[in-house]
Amino acid sequence: MGYERSTPNGDEVMQANESTQDARRDEYQRTMLEIRGAFEAGGSGQATIAARSAAVDALIAGLWQTVVARDPRMGTGLSLLAVGGYGRSQLFPYSDVDLLFLMDGRLVEKDVKDAIRGVSQQLWDCGIRVSPATRKLAECDKFDEDNLEFTLSLLDHRLVAGDAVTYGKLAEQMLPKLLQREQKKLLTGLAELTRSRHAKYGGTLFHLEPNIKDCPGGLRDVHVCGWIRQLQAAGGKEAGDALAAGGDDFRKAVEFLYLVRCFLHYRHDRDDNTLDWLAQDAASGAAVGLSGREIGAAYAAYWMRFYFRHARSVERQVTQKLDEVPAGKAPSKLFGLRGKRRVETPEAGFRLEHGRVVLDQRTIAPTGGAYDPALDPYVVLKIFAAMARTGSKLGREAEERLSHALPLLSAHIEEGPALWQHLQGILTESHAGDALLAMHALGVLELLIPEFHGIDALVIRDAYHRYTVDEHTFVLIDTLHGLGVPQAGGLGEWAARFGGLLRELPHPGLLYLVALLHDTGKGRNTGDHAKESMRMAKSVLSRLELDAYESGLVLDVIANHLEMSSALRRDIFDAETVGAFAGKALTPEALRMLTLFTYADINAVHPDALTPWKAENLWRLYIATANYLDRSVDDERVGAREESELIHRVTGLLPGQAAEVRAYLEGFPERYVRTRTPEQVRTHYQMSKRFAEDAVQLDFRYAAGVSELTLVTRDRAQLFANMAGALAAWGMNIVTADAFSNRQGVVVDSFRFTDSFRTLEMNESEHERFVKSVHDVMTWVLSVEKLLAGRKRGRRKAPKVVVEARVEFDDESSSHSTLLEVVAQDTPGLLRALSLTLAARGCNIEVALVDTEGETAIDVFYLTHDGEKLDAAEQAVLRRELVEAMEENAR
Repeated sequence: MGYERSTPNGDEVMQANESTQDARRDEYQRTMLEIRGAFEAGGSGQATIAARSAAVDALIAGLWQTVVARDPRMGTGLSLLAVGGYGRSQLFPYSDVDLLFLMDGRLVEKDVKDAIRGVSQQLWDCGIRVSPATRKLAECDKFDEDNLEFTLSLLDHRLVAGDAVTYGKLAEQMLPKLLQREQKKLLTGLAELTRSRHAKYGGTLFHLEPNIKDCPGGLRDVHVCGWIRQLQAAGGKEAGDALAAGGDDFRKAVEFLYLVRCFLHYRHDRDDNTLDWLAQDAASGAAVGLSGREIGAAYAAYWMRFYFRHARSVERQVTQKLDEVPAGKAPSKLFGLRGKRRVETPEAGFRLEHGRVVLDQRTIAPTGGAYDPALDPYVVLKIFAAMARTGSKLGREAEERLSHALPLLSAHIEEGPALWQHLQGILTESHAGDALLAMHALGVLELLIPEFHGIDALVIRDAYHRYTVDEHTFVLIDTLHGLGVPQAGGLGEWAARFGGLLRELPHPGLLYLVALLHDTGKGRNTGDHAKESMRMAKSVLSRLELDAYESGLVLDVIANHLEMSSALRRDIFDAETVGAFAGKALTPEALRMLTLFTYADINAVHPDALTPWKAENLWRLYIATANYLDRSVDDERVGAREESELIHRVTGLLPGQAAEVRAYLEGFPERYVRTRTPEQVRTHYQMSKRFAEDAVQLDFRYAAGVSELTLVTRDRAQLFANMAGALAAWGMNIVTADAFSNRQGVVVDSFRFTDSFRTLEMNESEHERFVKSVHDVMTWVLSVEKLLAGRKRGRRKAPKVVVEARVEFDDESSSHSTLLEVVAQDTPGLLRALSLTLAARGCNIEVALVDTEGETAIDVFYLTHDGEKLDAAEQAVLRRELVEAMEENAR
C-alpha cells in the first residue's frame, strides 16, 4: 500500500512558526533568569552584560535564519549589525538593543520592510526594547554634523546575522575612510557633545542622586574615552586598548560601574540608571562592589565614597582625553573661549606649553647620578604653584611621572616654614582650587597634609549638602578667590563688597589655610567636627611652624567656623545676639576672616544655598559685630526720639509727617528698619494709615523664583498661624518669614515663598484670586480650615533624609523675650501648626525668623507671655505640645 506525502496548509505553517517563536521566547527568558541568578550569586557586571549580549545574538541569528528560510532573497545584500552598546557586547539587563539593518545598493527598503518589522516585533514579544534603524551602504559613507550620534554608534559595530560581504564593505572599506576623512569634525563634535552633557549636570560628578550613565564620571564618559582613541587611531595615532591605557584605577572604576548599573537595572526592573537614596541604601546593604573588610563597614555614606572615587577616576581619564582634542574652528558659545595664555618663562625642572605642564627629561646630575625633577619636592611644589597661578594643567606624561614618583617623593618632603611658604604660594593664587584638586587626585595633598585623607570623597548624606567634603573645601576656596571679580546675578553686588573685605586682610594666606583644614574633623566620627578639626589643625600648624599669633588666629576661626551661620538664625539686630557672637569672634581680624569664610562656606554647600538675602544679613551681622567690638552698639528697639540715618531717610520720603512716622516706628525691633528699604517702610506706614478703609492690608510682590506677601494689620491672636495656613492651602512653600510689631500694636508680617505647583506662574489671572482668598482668611470671611480642607492632600513623598525634631528654649540671648528654636522636617503646614500651638498657649510672637535648608526647617521665635519671658513650667508644657503638633502635622 503506497502513501503520499501531504503538504502543510497555511494554518499548519502558522502554527509551526508560532510554536517556534514561543520556544525561542521561552528559551531567551529562561536564559535571562539564569543570567540574573548568576549575577545575584556574585557574578561580575562584565560577565552579566556579555552574557545578555550573547543571548540576544543567538535569538536574532535564529530569527533571521527563519526569515531567510522563508524568503531566500533576504540572504544576500542585507546585514544585521549590532551597534552602540550592543555593538560593544555591553547589553545591561534592561538596555535597549540598537540593531542596524544594512542594505547594499541592490535592495530597496520596501523589499525588506516586512522582514525587518517581523524580526523587530518578535524581539518586542520576547520583552526586548529594540531600536531598529535601516540604512543603505551609501548613506553610511556620509557624515551628517546634525546627526553625529549615528556615526558615533558605528564606531562600535559587529555582524550578528545576514550577509558578511555587505558588512565587510562597511567595516573594511567605507567606515575607515569616513573616519579618516572626517576625523577632526568627529573629534571636536564628540568633545562638544560631552561638555554639553557635563554642563547639564553642573559640570560636576558630585550629585546627591547621580545618574551613573550620563553624569560626569559615568559610563558614557568611559565610552567617550574609547571613541576618542578610535578616532585618534583613524588619524594615524596608535590606539591600543582604552581600559588598559587608562591604568588600573580606571579599569577598576569601569568594572565597578558595570556592576552598579546591573544592580540598578535588576533593582528597578527597567532601564533606570539613577542611584537614588533608596538604591544607595540597598547597594550598601548588599555591599555591591566591595570586598574583604570593606563589606563589614558598609553603610550608604561609606559606600558612596567608593562610587565617587571611581567616578573621579573616570572623570580624570575623560578630561585627559578631551584635552587631547584640538579646538575646532569655532568653539561652542556655550563654553566660551579661553584666552591665549601668555608664554611662561621656563622654571627649573619644567615648563608650560599650551596650558600644560611639561617636565624636563631625566638628566645626569653634576655629581654623576641621575636627576629626575619629578623626585624633587621643590620642583613639584613649584609646579602646583604655577598651576594655581596660571590655571594650567598637568600634561599626561607629567602626571604619570609624578604619580610613579610619589612613594620616593615622600621621603624628601621638608616641613617647617619652607613648606608653609610653598603651600601659601599655592593657596593664595586665583586657580588654587583646581591646583589643590590635582594635588588631591595624585595624592600629593595627603602627602603634605595627611589629615586631609579622612575627608576624601566623604559624603554628607542630607538633602542640603551637594558636594563631598573634599570637593566642598575646593569650592569654598574657589569662592573666596572669586570675590571681587565682577559677577552677574543677584550676588554680584555682595561679592564685590565682601571682596573689598578680603583685600583688607593682613594675612590672607591664613584664611585659605582655615578653608583647607576646617572640615578635616568630619573624617572622625566624634560628633563635634569643629572641635576635632581644630585638634587636627594643631598638628598641621606645628609641622608648618607658624608663630603663636598666626596659629591662634587659624585655630580660633576653625573652632568657631559655624558660629556666624548659627547667629544668622537669631535676631541679628538684638544687642544680646551681637554681643554673644562678638565674644566668640574675639578680634577684628578674626571677625573679618570668619565673615569671609562664612560667606564662602554657605555658597559651597550647594549652588542655591547663598541667596542675596542671606548675603545681606551676613554683611549686617558683620557690621553690627564690628561696631560692638569698637564699643558702638545700636539699641535693640527703635525709640521715640530715634534720629538714625535710616529714620531720616524714611521721614524724608514723607514730608510733613515726621512725628507720625516716628510714632509708627517706635517699638519695632531694630531688625525691622534695617532689613527694609526706606521705600518699603514708607509703604507699610501708608498701609497702616488705611486701616479705616480696610483693617487688613496686604502687599503682594510676585516673582518667578521667590514671591513675597506682607500683612499689615492690628495685632490679634493667630495672625501668623492663619497667614501660614492660607499660604499652605495654595500649595506655597514658605522659605523665610518674619513678624514684627510696634508699640501701637501694628503688626508687619512678611512671608517669602515659592510656588510649588507653579499656579501663579502659569495663571496670571490667579494672582488677584490668591490675594483675595488670603484677605478673606485674615478678615474671617473664609475659614482657613475650610480652605485647607478644599486642597487635596496627596500622598507625601518620603523624605530623602529624616530630620529629628528638636525644640530648644534660650533665655539668655534676649533681654525681653524667650527664644524658641524649632528644627524639624520641612513639611507642608508645619509653620501653621507651630504658630497655632503658640497662640493656644497665649504666646505673643515678638519676632519670627523662618528659614529652610534642604529638607530641614529652622524656625526661631522670640516669645513673650503677658509681656514677660516664659518660665520653666510654661516652656516644658509648650515643648510637649509643639512636638505633638509636629507629629500630627507629619501624618
